Amino acid sequence: MVPRLYVPSLDPRDRTVSLPADEAAHLRRVLRVKPGAAVRLFDGRGREVAARVASVDRAAVVAEIGDPVAAAPEWGVHVTLAQAVLKGDKIDDVIRDAVMMGVAAVQPLLTARTDVPAAAFSHGRRLERWQRIAVSSAKQCGRAVVPPVLTPRALADCLDAARAEVSLMLVEPAAVTASSAVAWPQPDAPGSALVLVGPEGGWADEEVAHALSAGCLPVSLGPRTLRADAAAVIALSVLQYIWS
Repeated sequence: MVPRLYVPSLDPRDRTVSLPADEAAHLRRVLRVKPGAAVRLFDGRGREVAARVASVDRAAVVAEIGDPVAAAPEWGVHVTLAQAVLKGDKIDDVIRDAVMMGVAAVQPLLTARTDVPAAAFSHGRRLERWQRIAVSSAKQCGRAVVPPVLTPRALADCLDAARAEVSLMLVEPAAVTASSAVAWPQPDAPGSALVLVGPEGGWADEEVAHALSAGCLPVSLGPRTLRADAAAVIALSVLQYIWS
């Protein structure tokens, strides 16, 4: 397979480009490419081009830019996954899978039952790692768009800032009464959607009440107890099926 490389500085007016240090090191040390090798470059904003390695040395790897190529098509619905931060590295897998499934953005949430202190995000290193995971997932799945992983925020702040046409909150079946529970959305795809997924311990009652009052639709994946790090990719799969 032709290697796909993330080059955010890619400019359609340029004929050559010097690859970012991490991508250049990967080509030199791992793939051991030689001048003339075919590669693909994408800018993370939807543009992808064919290219060939022009030169390889310790200082830089330079590629000659060729013709545009078609990347994997983007989902027609602008979906933001708002995922409660999980213990350990579990959210890494959620971000990887969400990017693979085509989300437009990932919003980590700090909830009442989030078992990770807010101070853990104060230096930004986790956010940087999450963004690298998003880049890696986009490279693997063929997307030319790298979704942003946003700064963690409280659920209330996320709901206040939401501008999505449809907002869905993944809840346990017992979290809402039969009269207030709703079916999954209809096949008419909205332009944008917000999908909220809770932490290992589930949503607090007041969080569900707040979300419903803000217009979120409560939806369930059925009676089985799913792992918190698996719920998002399952919900996104259901929505892709419904919204084609």
